[in-house]
Amino acid sequence: MLHYSVLKDEAILSLNIKEDGVYVDATVGYAGDAKEILKRIKRGYLFAFDMDPTAVEYSTNELNKISENFKIFQTNFENMKSCLEKENITEVDGILFDLGFSSPQIDDEMRGFSFMHDGVLDMRMGRTGKSAKDIVNNYKEKELVDIFFRYGEEKLSKIIAEKIVAERKEKEIVATMELVEIIKKAVGANYFFKNHPERKIFQALRIEVNEELRVLEKVLPLAISLLKKGGRISVITFHSLEDRIVKNVFRKYSEIDPMVKGLRDIPDAYKPLIKLVNKKPILPSEEELEENSRSRSAKLRVIERI
Repeated sequence: MLHYSVLKDEAILSLNIKEDGVYVDATVGYAGDAKEILKRIKRGYLFAFDMDPTAVEYSTNELNKISENFKIFQTNFENMKSCLEKENITEVDGILFDLGFSSPQIDDEMRGFSFMHDGVLDMRMGRTGKSAKDIVNNYKEKELVDIFFRYGEEKLSKIIAEKIVAERKEKEIVATMELVEIIKKAVGANYFFKNHPERKIFQALRIEVNEELRVLEKVLPLAISLLKKGGRISVITFHSLEDRIVKNVFRKYSEIDPMVKGLRDIPDAYKPLIKLVNKKPILPSEEELEENSRSRSAKLRVIERI
């Protein structure tokens, strides 16, 4: 199963992997990054997370070819801390978050992630909970406008939501290309082909289905609390909403608490927990962009526990 790991060399290098270290791949996907981590920890251990049972099965088989020093949890990475505590792990040497969706997931029309392949409107990373079809057919118009604007940053959100509500009165909207056509009819061909609103609407639906931003904002402070001194977190994001959350959380924990700024003796509880390894995000090289156009929006941010 072909999957291209974006910024893989830079992300692996940024973790400063030790042979006897304990590491977490929070988004194992199809094991592109996990294999490189596992190759480097001869006496260490890798814990990994993914909600997708297909990805977990595939990655388990791939990692077994390298070492037995790993365990994959089939759950959302927001449960990272509780899962590790059950394994008697309270500190780790590094955590990697690669927040992009894998190529096999995007290209599988049955998953409903792609606006370029016809399939069922699903978009669930796991197999439970509400799907994109549920949202499109059941959310109120105002709720659709809100998620399209907030998570897709689409300026014609209201027009698109109005059209969806009108169309679903006639028949249930069940397919990806059906939704694409509705978006096209709502905004007109000129706007559609120039601005590609379907990209933004599909992104917004996927974020809503999987609660991606809420989970990310919740898990980053927990991940920081798990790091040993000198341990690192590396995060690869693929759109501005994700990157903004990562940037803001990392900034907050790398600065002195504003409540005590100016004090001569600052209590330890108010001192920074981390330092920024790279103040500006690391971007894909020209060579990588030529090899994989999907990496164009990727950004890597790295912090270290102090």
